[in-house]
Amino acid sequence: MTFDLFDALPPDPDDPPRSEVLAPGAMVLRGFAREAGAELLAAVSEVSAGSPFRHLITPGGLRMSVAMTNCGERGWVSDRTGYRYDAVDPETERPWPAMPQLFRTLAEDAAAAAGYAGFAPDACLINRYLPGTRLSLHQDRDELDLRAPIVSVSLGLPAVFLWGGLRRADRPTRVRLAHGDVVVWGGPSRLVFHGIAPLAEGDHALTGRERINLTFRKTR
Repeated sequence: MTFDLFDALPPDPDDPPRSEVLAPGAMVLRGFAREAGAELLAAVSEVSAGSPFRHLITPGGLRMSVAMTNCGERGWVSDRTGYRYDAVDPETERPWPAMPQLFRTLAEDAAAAAGYAGFAPDACLINRYLPGTRLSLHQDRDELDLRAPIVSVSLGLPAVFLWGGLRRADRPTRVRLAHGDVVVWGGPSRLVFHGIAPLAEGDHALTGRERINLTFRKTR
């Protein structure tokens, strides 16, 4: 698969924030979270101190390459019994850490900037990528209310976001995401298949060899 324009000309991290329409109901907010990056990463460290990152097992018995944790009223979990949201961290047997107000405000502001005023996330999935890790094409459909958008924040190493269609077989567009970029999708794009291509080697000033992704959901 060849790279498109976004891969050939990655965004300059010093560019002012701007928005790009990805598809009907979907938008990339370039640099939207850049200034808050250090604070967001500090909050991630606090969350993971309470609920450590872990590699989930899929219902089919495969170990996910991306490490994950959650914060908020509910967290997304996976094991041999299936995918679901749960109010309790199965590893610590305690409620997930509370969602930091910084997270909540960022998610609400990004959703509003993309045309989804009133977004009230109750869960934040936190993914940690190392070079070589990836996230295969999938739909976010475990939420009870599919009218709410998804808000996804990229921190650290750049990544190639795979933006597909409403069928798994649809060929995805490759979109370069830099530190501080936010993708928001909902409405007609809410169930679009999406993923992350294998992360390239690199070294970021704030995260080293890691990429951190915050994904905000309204689960019910």
